[in-house]
Amino acid sequence: MYELKDIPLFSGLSELHLAELQEHIYVKHYSKDSIVFYEEDKSEYLHVLLEGDVKLYKTTPNGKEVYLHGMSAPNAIALFPALERVAFPATCAFLTEGTVGLLPLEKLHKCLENLDFSLAMIKAMSKRMKLLENLLHKETIFSSEAKIADLIANNAKIFQHLRNNEIASILNITPETLSRILTKLKKEEIITIDDHIVTIVNQNALQDIIETNSMKKSASN
Repeated sequence: MYELKDIPLFSGLSELHLAELQEHIYVKHYSKDSIVFYEEDKSEYLHVLLEGDVKLYKTTPNGKEVYLHGMSAPNAIALFPALERVAFPATCAFLTEGTVGLLPLEKLHKCLENLDFSLAMIKAMSKRMKLLENLLHKETIFSSEAKIADLIANNAKIFQHLRNNEIASILNITPETLSRILTKLKKEEIITIDDHIVTIVNQNALQDIIETNSMKKSASN
């Protein structure tokens, strides 16, 4: 299990300061599929992912989950709500078993007096904005092939944690489309799938799908 010192956001703090914060963290363990927090909940803590993988998603009025992005430990979850003390804009759930450290917000805000921490916070928030920009681009520009190739390139282990219909929902495509494209990727020897473990065989071909937003037909087709 990771500690605060392993998280880039806190890396600029002194050992003494880190030790003080560590004393005030409440560590909570979660089973797979457990909810860490719901959309519109409010909290007096910064949620620090110390172990495991989570997904963040929004829920439409008709109950459909709209996947936003995933996170792996070590990482800080929902920085903006923690800084602004506002409700969570999305629901967070574990894809695996895991552990979250709850850091009281007054301790987090006290850290902002440290210049290195403030700079690290700005950098972390900038990454979050870039992530949202990429999410919008993928949803509006990417073809189904490019969406799947991008997911495999950046988070292939998600196939070990979720069923294909759940992954299709994340990508906003049909399960049939996902199955068809995965079959084609295997046929073209770009990936292999063994017991839900996806292995990239041809990284260049996978990247080409992402960059060209299409999957070239093989000579045999």
